[in-house]
Amino acid sequence: MDWLDYLGWAGSAVLVWSLSQARILRLRVLNLIGSVVLVVYNAALSVWPMVGLNVAMTGINAYHLYKMLRTRHDDATYTVVQVGTDDTFLAHVLRVHWADLAKFNPSFRFDDAPDRAAFLTMRGDEVVGVLFLRPAGDGVAQIELDYVTKRFRDLSPGEFVFRDSGLLTSRGYRRVLTPPGMVAPYYGRLGFQRHGDHYELELSAPDQAGQRGTA
Repeated sequence: MDWLDYLGWAGSAVLVWSLSQARILRLRVLNLIGSVVLVVYNAALSVWPMVGLNVAMTGINAYHLYKMLRTRHDDATYTVVQVGTDDTFLAHVLRVHWADLAKFNPSFRFDDAPDRAAFLTMRGDEVVGVLFLRPAGDGVAQIELDYVTKRFRDLSPGEFVFRDSGLLTSRGYRRVLTPPGMVAPYYGRLGFQRHGDHYELELSAPDQAGQRGTA
């Protein structure tokens, strides 16, 4: 095989690999890369119908990537909804995602502790994140669970609970602590400071919430 054959096989492999991705952002990035490579490969061979197909796929992927990245921090795209910890829909969401959830939050236990607060992060009518908090005294909110579904994990939609700090300050919280031992934490991108085995966030006043920088 010459270098052109290797290029074609590489592009096809990346394209197939992209379709195995559960994370929507990663799927689009890999699919875009594979399409671009195959545009070059088919143009070199003058296979114009395949060039047209891959140009179209490149455009579609580029459009969706632009839209996802442009709206990843958009309050109009994601909504945070508080639900009761005994809510049957919440229990269903946790049950569906329990195996994946436990990989990142190994210490979490779902029970009916009366002082817990639960929030769902929604994108349209789809649940993309679940957050559990409990009061730890002296204005401190202790995160017990912070889970984002596989499809949206690269987009960090959990930030909206912390960006809209009025959601927490209105409940008397001034500081947020993350659980120790959480796998693959993303809090450094949201303004949290690392302290030993956990992260902490000092909450802004409600009228300053929209001014905090985001990732």
